[in-house]
Amino acid sequence: MIDKNFDPASFEQAIYARWEREGAFRPARPDAKPFTIVIPPPNVTGSLHIGHALDNTLQDLLIRWHRLNGRDARWIVGTDHAGIATQMVVERQLAQAQQPGRTAMGREAFLEKVWAWKEESGGTITRQLRRLGASCDWENERFTMDDGMNEAVLKVFVTLYKQGLLYRDKRLVNWDPKFRTAISDLEVETREVAGTFTHIRYPLADGAVLDSGADHIVVATTRPETMLGDTAVAVHPGDARYTSVIGKHVLLPITGRRIPIIADEHADPELGSGAVKITPAHDFNDWAVYERNKAIGWINILDAEARICAADGVPEAYEGLTREDARQQVVTDLEAMELIERIEQKTIQMPYGDRSGVVIEPYLTDQWYVNAAELAKDALSAVHDGRTQFVPKTWEKTYFNWMENIQPWCVSRQLWWGHRIPAWYAPDGRVFVAETEAQAQAQAGDVGLTRDEDVLDTWFSSALWPFGTLGWPDATPDLARHYPGDVLVTGFDIIFFWVARMMMQGLHFMGPERSDPKDRVPFRIVYCHGLVRDAKGQKMSKSKGNTVDPLDLIDKYGADALRFTLTAMETQGRDIKLNESRIEGYRNFATKLWNAARFAQSNGIAGSTSPLPPAASQPVNRWIIGEVRSAARALEQAIADFRFDAYADVIYKLVWSRFCDWYLELIKPLLGEGADAEVAAETRAVAGWALDQILVMLHPVMPFLSEELWHQLAVRDDLILAEWVKTDQLPEDAAASADIDWLISLISEVRSARTEVNVPPSAKLAYAVDGASPATLARLTANAAAIERLARILPGDVAPGGRLQVVHFEATILIPIGDVVDLAAEKSRLDKAMTAAIKERDALAGRLGNPGFTEKAKPEAVEKAREDHAARSAEAERLEAALSRLG
Repeated sequence: MIDKNFDPASFEQAIYARWEREGAFRPARPDAKPFTIVIPPPNVTGSLHIGHALDNTLQDLLIRWHRLNGRDARWIVGTDHAGIATQMVVERQLAQAQQPGRTAMGREAFLEKVWAWKEESGGTITRQLRRLGASCDWENERFTMDDGMNEAVLKVFVTLYKQGLLYRDKRLVNWDPKFRTAISDLEVETREVAGTFTHIRYPLADGAVLDSGADHIVVATTRPETMLGDTAVAVHPGDARYTSVIGKHVLLPITGRRIPIIADEHADPELGSGAVKITPAHDFNDWAVYERNKAIGWINILDAEARICAADGVPEAYEGLTREDARQQVVTDLEAMELIERIEQKTIQMPYGDRSGVVIEPYLTDQWYVNAAELAKDALSAVHDGRTQFVPKTWEKTYFNWMENIQPWCVSRQLWWGHRIPAWYAPDGRVFVAETEAQAQAQAGDVGLTRDEDVLDTWFSSALWPFGTLGWPDATPDLARHYPGDVLVTGFDIIFFWVARMMMQGLHFMGPERSDPKDRVPFRIVYCHGLVRDAKGQKMSKSKGNTVDPLDLIDKYGADALRFTLTAMETQGRDIKLNESRIEGYRNFATKLWNAARFAQSNGIAGSTSPLPPAASQPVNRWIIGEVRSAARALEQAIADFRFDAYADVIYKLVWSRFCDWYLELIKPLLGEGADAEVAAETRAVAGWALDQILVMLHPVMPFLSEELWHQLAVRDDLILAEWVKTDQLPEDAAASADIDWLISLISEVRSARTEVNVPPSAKLAYAVDGASPATLARLTANAAAIERLARILPGDVAPGGRLQVVHFEATILIPIGDVVDLAAEKSRLDKAMTAAIKERDALAGRLGNPGFTEKAKPEAVEKAREDHAARSAEAERLEAALSRLG
């Protein structure tokens, strides 16, 4: 028997353990058409956050739906080694345990510590994914540093090097001075901080003067210490103020170096003085100026810890100073030289390492790069010609913009944890790239070799995820069957960092062995979802204190309620504003279905024995069969369109409204004492079948609840491996649908009208009908018992005046209410409420019509005003309709 209380904690984990134990996530279906998704591999250091919960809920919905539809559904799962994050965790643990640090113990000993940590603590997030209900292919779980992925990484690196697409170069990178490594753009977060804008006079050399008579040029900077590395001053070629001094020089204060004044369009005549200092080794924009004006050269003034180092013209007293101390010293010295024009206090944007928490430095260093522009050509074509499609399509523009302007990809990191770069150096500097040291030695001959100390960017290995997880570089059956993947579900924020790189690598390395261009892309569809924000639309962050732990929500409401909430709120092109009340609401939805199943079971309704419906003679039974058919087809369309919100909406309405509120209410007399035995048997069979189909359709979103009720209603195999609704074999009965829909509409209208004018719910009232067609009169007669029971009205004599008038299609239902309602008071109440609603509606319309509000107010304030206007408009219409019904 189904328990009285719905308690998801009592069955969720037990059900999941059974699924996994019995291999339900990957049933043997060798002859079925494959459906493949690769999980965005979470960091091995990570724990489940609400963004993961959304991402994996959507993937699991797709996997479960296709599994129910008979596909060989495979969700490839694994974790990312997360180079810098993992190394930081282990180093912190060593420090807390007062053990020798990384450098003290040496590389091999440290890596042993990291692997030990990974085995002991690296499975947190995969255990949490199980709590969410993720039906992944755990038997083939992968790791970006397992033997197979390591082989793939080495093969790709060496191949790209031999093809001239991977090379070593000196360029600017995002440098983390705390970890002393290059980091990716994704690992840089921009913060607003209080800063200064220092305006400095650079004296013109050789007696030159501007047309204005000034003997100096003013430049401004937020980082005065970088002036020590300036190699030019740039002005716009069309800026008449500086035309006469282009090609001349200034004397760089403190250093005494002469640096040229050059013409370059990087300088904006409208900003400040129109002149900008150029420090190629410490600014990305300035490096681009250097690339156009190589003669100016570059000077690196910082070491790996962002301290001032020995450089041309840098006073010895500066050497060893931190950036911050050097900044202060430069300003002090310039003030003493009377070369400070002014200092502005400003809020400025500063780049910080997301893990180190220190300011990131543009730093000139030797690194390994991939020629991303060359690899991007095929990746652009694949989206242009539709081999890979983005949903929503608007994200294609973002993809194109980035790929068309892509820069060389820095793939080396100054870490120990990660795929060590397969490059060896001879004493004379020659480099030998090979998959093994023996191969490199064979290339080098009889000379000693030293291996590159660096490791590869984590994104380098995760870019191989769609094919490296399937056995590549070997031509495995898995690779032939499951590449390309059908769908990639991911956040839009990693289109650049992961999606684009998977496209480039997949097309490059899977292209030669696949004749059909459509089979070379790593996935056919990229579904990009939005961010999960708080209820006010603010981005979640620990600093704001508005983050939510999905595990806490699962403990409180159950995994299914959280999953349903995220599915229902996932609308294409929009972020999610997560309000806990929504999760509570969907937990109530689950409770309603639980209680409906209890009611069914208590009335002899059990699980069905066939996916096809029983024979049905009763209109209400034929109607629910049609409702199941319509809902299943709508759900199929929602999946085809990637409308996750529509999927949730359709199944919600079917369960809450059509099945629980109406079908179960309408069949109660057919099951009660004195009911016709054949009708009761038919009704129980149809109700059991309909409830089964509901559980099947609900399963992709609420797998635990649906599985538990599936087994409570009958002894049978697991629902996870059941069959989807056979929509093409379900009968359609338009007459039954029309009759029952008419009945539901009538009862709903009468109930609403009664409520609006405060008719007591228990009052059973007479009614008359005016203007009804013969068909309507027949329907009223046929459904008299249901109308009396559910609308609390029955045919009778109705005197003129004091009547509630309910217009329903061509007929008007007249219900005398003078004996149960004070009509004058009720009319007055409704009139006052309507007037207030109209006044508020019009005031809000005025605000929304004012550009000063809609253009200057915060977006959330404008959206709230629109929501309030819509609510007040609807309220005014409702109250006006209620008044019109009182006759």
